[in-house]
Amino acid sequence: MMDQAERLRRMVQEAEQEKEPEARVITVTSGKGGVGKTNLSLNLAIQLSKLGKRVVVFDADFGLANIEIMLGARPKYNLADLMFRGKELKDIICESEMGISFISGGSGIQEMATMSREQVVYLTGKLVELDTYADIIIVDTGAGISDSVLEFVMSSSEVLLVATPEPTSITDAYSLLKALNKKEEFSREETVIKMVSNRVKNEAEGKSLYDKMKIVSDKFLGIPLEYGGCVPMDDIVPKSVIRQKPFSVLYPDAAPSRAVRQIAERVLEIESTDTRERWGISKMFSNLIRNKLKK
Repeated sequence: MMDQAERLRRMVQEAEQEKEPEARVITVTSGKGGVGKTNLSLNLAIQLSKLGKRVVVFDADFGLANIEIMLGARPKYNLADLMFRGKELKDIICESEMGISFISGGSGIQEMATMSREQVVYLTGKLVELDTYADIIIVDTGAGISDSVLEFVMSSSEVLLVATPEPTSITDAYSLLKALNKKEEFSREETVIKMVSNRVKNEAEGKSLYDKMKIVSDKFLGIPLEYGGCVPMDDIVPKSVIRQKPFSVLYPDAAPSRAVRQIAERVLEIESTDTRERWGISKMFSNLIRNKLKK
């Protein structure tokens, strides 16, 4: 007799669409909190928007509503409302005055394993709509190495790992890679991980931080790590958090804003030259459901 997990796996397979996704999904994560992950997600989204892309930020940190706080906005509905309460995609997308949109994950991620066949089909279909709604979807995960964070990273084809020069940040970023390496579901071939050095003194320190992480990752884990860029330390960042406005909006010509713009330009440059397979948000969530069911 087929168990519930097997039935859900088959439902996910049936619900997946064959069409090529239009959106590019970038998952932003970190080994610990307080390293500027959400700030990077939000400001990267804004810079990509300025470069002509339609961008949606998906707040997957359902413990803390940091995106909402930093935008000074509170969405009426979240992913759980789409999944279980009959809301449409347009109902859960919160528009901002900064040219980007965002979606709150709410408790929806935790509730995926209990979904019915109809809910799996409905969710996947709606997320295909999101793939056509946006050019780029940035997923801001929770901090740390909890199962929910690892599940998002494992389900992604493109990841930005944020770390600072602080010893605890470096150690925790490595711990995330180590925990990822132990997961059977993680594929080095299908997941591109780029490290972004945040709060550094200059480009040289940012590159040096990456080089150190790459050496230990290559030697002990065998996980390929690429350089995603760096963002310098600056007083404008905490000032913008207090004012609940992204620093690239308040201080567009400041060093951190220029640095994030360079990261955004690099993202788009790679998009036109990198031939590795990427998938949209609907496939990412299909992978996420599958991984949760393997437990």
